[in-house]
Parts: sequence; C-alpha cells; structure tokens
Amino acid sequence: MTDDEHPQLTELRELDQVYQPAEDSHLLASTAAADIDGGASVLDVGTGAGYVADYIREESGASVVGVDLNPMACEQARGRDLAVLRGDLVSPFRAATFDVVCFNPPYLPDAPEGVWDDWMEQAITGGEDGRAVIREFLADVGRVLRPDGSVYLLISTVTGLEDVRSLAADNGFGSKVIAEKSESFETLIVLRLSPE
Repeated sequence: MTDDEHPQLTELRELDQVYQPAEDSHLLASTAAADIDGGASVLDVGTGAGYVADYIREESGASVVGVDLNPMACEQARGRDLAVLRGDLVSPFRAATFDVVCFNPPYLPDAPEGVWDDWMEQAITGGEDGRAVIREFLADVGRVLRPDGSVYLLISTVTGLEDVRSLAADNGFGSKVIAEKSESFETLIVLRLSPE
C-alpha cells in the first residue's frame, strides 16, 4: 500500500519532520506578543508549525509573515491561515521590511548521529557550539529591520547567553534579557535586540 492509500501515514511522517510547539515556542510567542504593537509588521523566522506567528497575530493584531526552509513546515503553518514563504532565514525579504523579527533558532549543540534525521535535526541543532545558525541570522537580520525595529531571539543557557550577546553586539545590536524560564536542563531566555 502506498501513502496515497493511507494519507494518515504521510501526515504522521510529516509531523515528525516539523518542530512542534514546546515551552520555548510559548515563551517566545507570549513575550513578543505582549510587547508588539498591533500595527507592526512581524516576521517569524523558522516558523515551523506556525505556532509563534499565529499566537502573535491573534494576541497583538500585528501583521505576521512566516518563513521556513522546511517545505512540510510551510505547509503546516499555512494550515493556520498564515502567509508563509519557503526560504532560508531572512534571505527572501527586502531591506527595511519589518518592525519586528522573531526567531526560535536551532540552538542545541550537534546531536549524536542518527538521533534525528533531516528536517528535525536542522530544526533543533545549531552546529558544534549551538550558535552556527544564530551567527548567520544575526549577520543579515539588520538588513530587513526598519530603523526602530526589534528582534526577539529565544536562546538557552546551553547556547551561552554572553556568547550570543557578544555576537549580537558584533552585528550592531544592543541586547536585553526580557524573559526567562527554567526547564529541566536549561534556562530559556528571550533577548530583545535593538540596532545601536
């Protein structure tokens, strides 16, 4: 039997390949939504299943667009009636487009081989030190922000708070811790970054 004959199997496989909302997603979504003006233009980078984008849109009234490299994630997020583009980080967007950019990046150090495959590994692991994707993001996000814009970046103590703040400063951003939540092996942190 093929997946066409059993669409539920395809749906389950695709669900396994898309990062689903967890504690980090909710912390970023609730923190950003409480801080965002209803007239803001918001980009949710690495939107996954679209939870953060949907939450911000519903709670703040902002106009929200999602972006994700994973085609299955784009499809799931569109199921929430979100505008979603398939692309890598902020690369699909023109300069000075957004008032706010939110990102829950892959921030865990590389997983042992075979723990996750393909898309899920890309959604969770951030290179040897957990900061590879964050580096790439910080190098380009300033381009798509409007002059008074802000970035809401979720990280973990596993990733290294001071290391991330230093990367932000190297890319022209001041940073402020605006939310924290302790979990089993880490503390989740939301940083608000503002161009200096």
